[in-house]
Amino acid sequence: MENRFFKEPVLNSPYKYPTQHWELDKEGQPTQRIINKRRRAEFITPIPKPRKRKGSADQQRLIFDEGKGLSTTEQQYDPTSMINQIRQYVDRWRMIPNPSDWKVTPETARLLQYWRHHKFNNFRPFFCQIEAIETVIWLTEVAPNIGKIVKDIHEYLIDANNAANPELLRIALKMATGAGKTTVMAMLIAWQTINAVRRPTSPRFTRGFLVVTPGITIRDRLRVLQPNDPDSHYHRHSRWLA
Repeated sequence: MENRFFKEPVLNSPYKYPTQHWELDKEGQPTQRIINKRRRAEFITPIPKPRKRKGSADQQRLIFDEGKGLSTTEQQYDPTSMINQIRQYVDRWRMIPNPSDWKVTPETARLLQYWRHHKFNNFRPFFCQIEAIETVIWLTEVAPNIGKIVKDIHEYLIDANNAANPELLRIALKMATGAGKTTVMAMLIAWQTINAVRRPTSPRFTRGFLVVTPGITIRDRLRVLQPNDPDSHYHRHSRWLA
């Protein structure tokens, strides 16, 4: 039997919203069937389960939390359901045609229009990069103006941060290797800086940024995030700041 999954693993353009995916079974193995919609966010461990299990029936079950130590037998964190919920909100918000209805600042609206629709000659953002910046913008500028609709999202983020890292609110953008995380960081910095300059008293925007790296090699690669660097992202894509 021909294995279509390995013959044609990529089904979507990296520049467009994903519209189909390969179905996986409960063990994370491909079924050779294409599903005509985007894959839901979920944790997949593509390893077949053992047929027989040894040990007591009362043995404590394993807690899957990506090794972060956040989940316990008393309280399980389920980030995937929240990710899918936020995706749905962002998807609906993205489809609003009139920028004046986006509930963002005029500067943010101009950046979004540029990133989404500009005819790039060499650099063109991937969809995952635009979706990442859209998600942060939605959580920062749009969600607070919606009211009760996103109350559960706000409470979830607060509770998760208080449990894992009190007094320091953090939101993670999880992207695949090679997806262009450095560019997303530059987009975030540009968005925040432009709005902070125009609105210096707003608590939502800042002109100060702390970049933490795991070593000097990555640190040197991220020098492009500094405006005075010869290869600065902002010089290369100066239209961001026009």
